Amino acid sequence: MQKQLSVNHLLGIKELQKDDIQLIFETADNFKEVINRPIKKVPSLRDVTIANVFFENSTRTRLSFELAQKRLSADVINFSSSSSSVKKGETLLDTVNNILAMKVDMIVMRHSSVGAPHFLSKHISAQIVNAGDGTHEHPTQALLDCFSIREKLGEVAGKKVCIFGDILHSRVALSNFFFFFLLGAEVMVCGPITLIPKYIKELGIKVELDVKKALEWCDVANILRIQLERQQLKYFPSLREYALYYGINKPLLDSINKEIVIMHPGPINRGVEITSDVADSHHSIILDQVQNGVAIRMAVMFLLAGRIN
Repeated sequence: MQKQLSVNHLLGIKELQKDDIQLIFETADNFKEVINRPIKKVPSLRDVTIANVFFENSTRTRLSFELAQKRLSADVINFSSSSSSVKKGETLLDTVNNILAMKVDMIVMRHSSVGAPHFLSKHISAQIVNAGDGTHEHPTQALLDCFSIREKLGEVAGKKVCIFGDILHSRVALSNFFFFFLLGAEVMVCGPITLIPKYIKELGIKVELDVKKALEWCDVANILRIQLERQQLKYFPSLREYALYYGINKPLLDSINKEIVIMHPGPINRGVEITSDVADSHHSIILDQVQNGVAIRMAVMFLLAGRIN
């Protein structure tokens, strides 16, 4: 009998238990073998219909989910708010109910409002996968990040992970905090003080404003981009100054007398938070994260589909 997740939806990392994470990782291990063989498709979700409902622009995440769905042989519907009745004033719930009327089993949703997937989960019967809600969470990104660290370093427990950059506007950071704590990693953040939320120290997370000191401390550097599209105020003088004081470049990395794993959720602003010679170096597992993202999303949707009545 197939093991099941303890949750009906993937809304955030806080809802998951350690057994859920272990099950997702083991399932992703199997699916990673699938996507690396000549025939990259399995009939696991042949009778399942999944709608990708994106109320916010996305390329990488949407393509990763869509590829994962097609690898599982699911029927896929893609919805974009830019060409929908949302522009005419239709509510979120009406939009989703109209999609569900087409007999959709699962919704993968990205929304600019915090808590939108949680709201929907209380009003519809379909399984929901949160593909990012505002500046709140991005659970599949945290799953693939930890999966990638586990693959590279053997385990997450006991590792020192520093998240660099725009913590304030990042949903990746918050999901990673919950996940790293759950799996027993030590966590630090580094960036301009204006981009570090006030709640960070309350969570027991170390704060370091000096990039070199942070790199000397960590085993893994997870570098976030500056999210200018979410910034309503000016948090630093210029991108050039940010790159000068907080960007990670090859001379800086070479000055650290240790091996550090470099990660980035993408898209990369080359020459701002990270230089090309770091992003493309042997330290980097950025492209591994992309491949692991497909395997993790396959695992999540496969396991949630096992809970469909």
